[in-house]
Amino acid sequence: MTGKLAGWDDTIVALATPPGIGAIGVIRLSGKMAWEIANNLFPGKDLLRQATHTLHVGYLKENDIVLDEVVVALFKGPKSYTGEDVVEFSCHGSPFVQQQVISACIHQGARLARAGEFTQRAFLNGKLDLAQAEAVADLIASNTEASRKAALHNIRGGFSSVLKELREQLIKFSALIELELDFSQEDVEFADRTQFYTLINVAEQTTRQLVQSFKLGNVIKNGVQVAIVGKPNAGKSTLLNALLNENRAIVSDIAGTTRDTIEEVLNIDGILFRLVDTAGIREHTSDIIESIGVERSKEKIRQADVVVYLFDVSETSVDELQQTIQELEQQGARYLLTGNKTDRLTELAASEKFSSIAEIIFIAAREQQYIEVLKERLVDTVLQGKVSSEDTIITNARHFHALQQVQQSLQDIRNGLDNHIPGDLLALDIRRCLHYLGEITGEITTEDKLDYIFSKFCIGK
Repeated sequence: MTGKLAGWDDTIVALATPPGIGAIGVIRLSGKMAWEIANNLFPGKDLLRQATHTLHVGYLKENDIVLDEVVVALFKGPKSYTGEDVVEFSCHGSPFVQQQVISACIHQGARLARAGEFTQRAFLNGKLDLAQAEAVADLIASNTEASRKAALHNIRGGFSSVLKELREQLIKFSALIELELDFSQEDVEFADRTQFYTLINVAEQTTRQLVQSFKLGNVIKNGVQVAIVGKPNAGKSTLLNALLNENRAIVSDIAGTTRDTIEEVLNIDGILFRLVDTAGIREHTSDIIESIGVERSKEKIRQADVVVYLFDVSETSVDELQQTIQELEQQGARYLLTGNKTDRLTELAASEKFSSIAEIIFIAAREQQYIEVLKERLVDTVLQGKVSSEDTIITNARHFHALQQVQQSLQDIRNGLDNHIPGDLLALDIRRCLHYLGEITGEITTEDKLDYIFSKFCIGK
């Protein structure tokens, strides 16, 4: 935890709802003058004599000029979001009206809040730890069910509680080991090394799971890039339209119609899939524009998280498909083999034709047959299990890098125990591990780092 920041004692004001025209806009005040400023602008009632967590309806006035009819919400610190006195004006959603109210608050002694300053004050006042505060920003930015669940779990302290328990155990053993240093001449051990090994085993397992969850967390937060690739006229654009359930891409029986990549976003079961319809891949073409499209398609394969390789079941041979599989595996691609146009060759016939190749999804994109099966396989390929509200999933790159340092520190502690190093050196390794755990939750941080973290929040939060 850091000391007081510049402007800590100021009363701050900002629009807490998105800018623009709407039914209402909420303007938030926080600080020691919040209630006084609100009272000066609300002549209909003495707000200073009202109870906390109450609502009051009336007119806001400045110099006898009516600004708006509002609902005033009062929150007395420390039982507020920031831990300070907080007032929220719910006014009408005119940007002009909102600016007039904010200006009136500034005239009364408030200043405009910096980005993320309300949540920053909540952190500094002990209402949230740093991991929870960052989860607030993630929740605001969430655009899928999975990202909402992950952020909400962390706001509730799911991630923090895991780290807190681990940190408390390490502090306990660190204290016992440092106590041994005071009795070094007596050659006594206060810290049970067997129990310490058990703790390190649990800590390493927990940290490993959290680090591994970042791959999934990154998917939940940023989405999955899916490249739809295959030979010309395999039906890639038709498949894109079927997945989106709209005519996004031009469909033609003429091979090579798609000259460039087309990108669209699809939400499947709470995961964003960034679908890329690529130009058909064929090795020899005299068309310069088409050849550029082919090169871009190959680049998209290299960049994609998942490749949907689409092929025409009636025109593709088993040997040809096996060669394609070998090429995809050589590139390290994660792929789904998808046999299209089963309306021309029945699904049973297609299955028998490609019986030597496992894990093929057979569809008829033009008729939208088995498209849901493909969607399910896309989700399974990425999630490999469902995301529940109880899962602790790392979505923040800063947490991921700190946890990697925790992993290394735990390994150093284990090596120290194995090699029976002196207690003072072992204590140093434990303190280093505690340092990186503290960086995540905010027990150890710097003012510059805090300013950077909260600057990524929206104004008013």
